Amino acid sequence: MKVQVLASVMDQTMEHLTRQMRLQSDAVIINQCDRLGYEEMACQGGLVRFYSFPDRGVGRSRNEAILRADGDICLFSDEDIVYEPGYAQAVISEFERNHDADMILFNVMVQEERQTYCITERKKVHWYNCGRYGAVSFAVRRDSLTASGVTFSLLFGGGARYGSGEDSLFLKEFMRKGYKVYTAPVTIGREVREGESTWFAGYNDKFFFDRGVLYHYLYGRLAAPMALRFLLAHRGKLCGELSLKEAYSLMKKGIRQGKRDIIR
Repeated sequence: MKVQVLASVMDQTMEHLTRQMRLQSDAVIINQCDRLGYEEMACQGGLVRFYSFPDRGVGRSRNEAILRADGDICLFSDEDIVYEPGYAQAVISEFERNHDADMILFNVMVQEERQTYCITERKKVHWYNCGRYGAVSFAVRRDSLTASGVTFSLLFGGGARYGSGEDSLFLKEFMRKGYKVYTAPVTIGREVREGESTWFAGYNDKFFFDRGVLYHYLYGRLAAPMALRFLLAHRGKLCGELSLKEAYSLMKKGIRQGKRDIIR
C-alpha cells in the first residue's frame, strides 16, 4: 500500500518544499505560479512530481492533483504542512486496521485561532459534523475517490468567490454517495504558517457571509438552525468583532445568497 501526498501550493520550488514539508512518501504537487512546467525528484520514501500551472484556486489545483495521482492512499496537503516522521506508515496502519474505511481523517495541528477539531477517538463521520474538518486531514483510498467522481468545488476556497468550505463540500458529497469516512486519533503533521492566510482575515462580515453560503450547500433547509448552533457553540471565539446577532444576520444573508447561486 502506497501513500501519496497531493499538495496545493503557491510560488514554491520543488527542493525547498520537499525539505520544508519533510516528505517521506510519493507526492504530486500542484504549484500555482506564472509558468508551465514539470520537475521530479526522489525523496526519502518516494518520488515527488512537481507541476507548475498559471491557474489559480485551491479547488482547481487539488482537482489537478487528483487527476495525476497513482498512489493507493491519497493524502491532501498544503505548503504550510510539516509532516511527522513516519506519517506514511501511520496512515497505512489505520487503513489496515479499518478495512471498511474509504476515507480516514487524521489530526493535523493548526494555529489555535483556526483550530476547528481535535480527534480523540475512532468513530464514523456523519453529515451533521462533517463541516469541521479541513482537507489536510483527509486520507482517501484512490480507488474509492476515482469511483465516486467527487471533485473539489471551484466556488469555495482560496482563490475562489467564497473564502473556504471546499473541503466540507467534498466530504459531504463523498459520504452522500455512500462512501464511509472515519476518524483516527493520530497526529500526522502540523501547520507552520508564514505570513497571512490567503482566505482568513478574522471573524468579520465576509467570514460569516461566506459561511452562510456554505451552510446552504451543506445543510439545505437546516442551514439556519445549524448556523445558530455553530455560533452558540463557538460564541466566545467567534463573536469578538461582531455580536452574535450581527453574525447570525450575516450568515442568514449568506444562506439566502446560496439559494440564488449555482454551485460548480
